Amino acid sequence: MIKDNALLKDIGLLVLRVFLGLAMLFGHGLSKWTKLIEGGEIQFADPFGIGELSSMILAVFAEVFCSALLVFGLLTRLSLIPLIITMAVAVFYVHFSEGFAGFEKALLYLMGYLTLMISGPGKFAIDSLINIKFKK
Repeated sequence: MIKDNALLKDIGLLVLRVFLGLAMLFGHGLSKWTKLIEGGEIQFADPFGIGELSSMILAVFAEVFCSALLVFGLLTRLSLIPLIITMAVAVFYVHFSEGFAGFEKALLYLMGYLTLMISGPGKFAIDSLINIKFKK
């Protein structure tokens, strides 16, 4: 049995961070990115009244760029802000009328992102390595 609870916590945060980041990147972000760069008609939710194209660009930024940062644990808390906003929009604006089954996946992402925002990225993150170097 491992006696170091801090190590287990850091391993858990690593698993959560990498899984959420890769799942969002490959499961959602890259398909939106492809749709965005292919051109054509954009049909996308516009919850803030900035236009469908602008809303999609912000979602692609969160789901591709911020998810990649999350995987590596680089600027973790800062990169979580767009991801949290994107998933909150998905839960409460896009899928809420579909009932729990409709917004369940977005809610799971949102809760994972909030957990990481509260806990931080853990020891096995670039953020932690940079922090150690700056402290010395």
